[in-house]
Amino acid sequence: MAGGWTNDDNIQAQIDDSIADAIARARSEIPHGESLHHCEECDAPIPEARRQAVPGVRLCVPCQSAHDQEQKAVSGYNRRGSKDSQLR
Repeated sequence: MAGGWTNDDNIQAQIDDSIADAIARARSEIPHGESLHHCEECDAPIPEARRQAVPGVRLCVPCQSAHDQEQKAVSGYNRRGSKDSQLR
């Protein structure tokens, strides 16, 4: 497989690092602790069913959805910096 300026071992290392970063980011966003009764961003009440379903929840559904969209926008990271990734 042609790797451009890198050899195949470096490509696999880059893939492994990207996966490890994605796992660390996902784990850091898992809520923990006691759930809040009101959203920490907009102060809207968080329903009891949501607090029981997601232990440690801190945001209401609309705020969580907005937060998830922001995170999705920054998650497409390409370590190789290929021209394809620069065209996005």
